[in-house]
Amino acid sequence: MFALTNQVAIITGGANGIGRAIAKTVIEAGATAVITDIDEADGKAAAEELGAEFEVLDVRSKASCQQAVKAVQDRHQSIDILCSNAGIFPQAALDTMSEEDWEEMIGINLRGAFFMTQAVLPGMRERGYGRIVLTSSITGPITGFPGWAHYGASKAGQLGFMRSAALECASDGITINAVMPGNVLTEGLEKQGDDYLRQMAASIPTKKLCEPQDIAHAVCFLASPEARYITGQTLIVDGGQVLPESLEALE
Repeated sequence: MFALTNQVAIITGGANGIGRAIAKTVIEAGATAVITDIDEADGKAAAEELGAEFEVLDVRSKASCQQAVKAVQDRHQSIDILCSNAGIFPQAALDTMSEEDWEEMIGINLRGAFFMTQAVLPGMRERGYGRIVLTSSITGPITGFPGWAHYGASKAGQLGFMRSAALECASDGITINAVMPGNVLTEGLEKQGDDYLRQMAASIPTKKLCEPQDIAHAVCFLASPEARYITGQTLIVDGGQVLPESLEALE
């Protein structure tokens, strides 16, 4: 069950964090993983350690996305899975958020998902098979947090994009779904500081922050042949974080 033998998977933002965990998990499931990242040094190091391939990629650029996809297709003739994972989450209060802050967030998190999906679709349509999995978030579609209005907008936007895109691709054997992580203990989250980490852990019923592999396992399921009848859907992986209606529910 959930084997990805002989399949080719592209993972954007695969050098670190969730993306690296996704690459490791799909390799363990039998796939050839192609890590893509704007950070060439970290991306190559991750690929070498995991036994993956690497392509440098700036998801903000349509041309870069098309070039990376073409390079993988030239080597393998097909791409079975796209894990659109590249994302950033710098904080910026509304009063001080600049146009550049907004554009960078939307460009990487939302426009990047569009560019990569658009790039892999022709090959997937030709073969009549494909799995596209977006890394969204509970922040934006369900919850909010001060300083992340632009982040929330980008992640909610991914889901709006996903639902209509899934309808356009459903008759071609291509599914498009999303995972919605809660707070995942990645290098980026650790930069928020110990106080933030403690605050977040206290808000989760399990009292533990998510590990990257927890998200990777969910992605692997949605990327599998067995998930063929699931499209345009979301899978929340958050330790129950969105469940409590008040602090008293956690006591």
